[in-house]
Amino acid sequence: MPGRRAGQGHTMSDTPYLGQTTDVILGQEFLTWLWYRSETAPGSFRMPDGSPFGVHMEQRISVQGGEGESLETATVSGSMSPLREARMGLTTGKKVTRALLRFEREADSWQVSLRAEDFSLNSLKTPTVEKDGEGGDDDPDARLLEKIYLIETCLGFLDEVYRQFMEVRLSKRWAEEVRDLRGWMEHEA
Repeated sequence: MPGRRAGQGHTMSDTPYLGQTTDVILGQEFLTWLWYRSETAPGSFRMPDGSPFGVHMEQRISVQGGEGESLETATVSGSMSPLREARMGLTTGKKVTRALLRFEREADSWQVSLRAEDFSLNSLKTPTVEKDGEGGDDDPDARLLEKIYLIETCLGFLDEVYRQFMEVRLSKRWAEEVRDLRGWMEHEA
């Protein structure tokens, strides 16, 4: 049969690749760390050129902990929600598995939902692209190109915060960062 390996009844998509567990753990640690950093040092994010940008966790976060039959998930959403249940989940060992992020630079704002499991992006919302003027003489591709630029800008923010996370995660400072993160969780819960 096509898609089956000799002697086994599994397709390639049925078999997890070796790094899958590592990816999930890194994704969960990343989103948990990003929540911590966005609240404790909101103005600390900068692009490689030095330009600052903000990162905020919006009012939709999922946390998950446990394994197998004892797997528990808490999803908190709602306008002006203090995310108390999700914070409480962090203190019991749960990790962030999905979050709605807001990036800000000057007057512009982007929103995107990110899954820790596979780093997939959903619902990317960019700043509004202005419509052409009255004359209609503007380049018809200008709005599309502007939208593409705004999407790439958001992906650049995401790449940069992940780079900063990995820089800390792979350094000797990680143990201190985890200690500070635990203190933040206990204080906020």
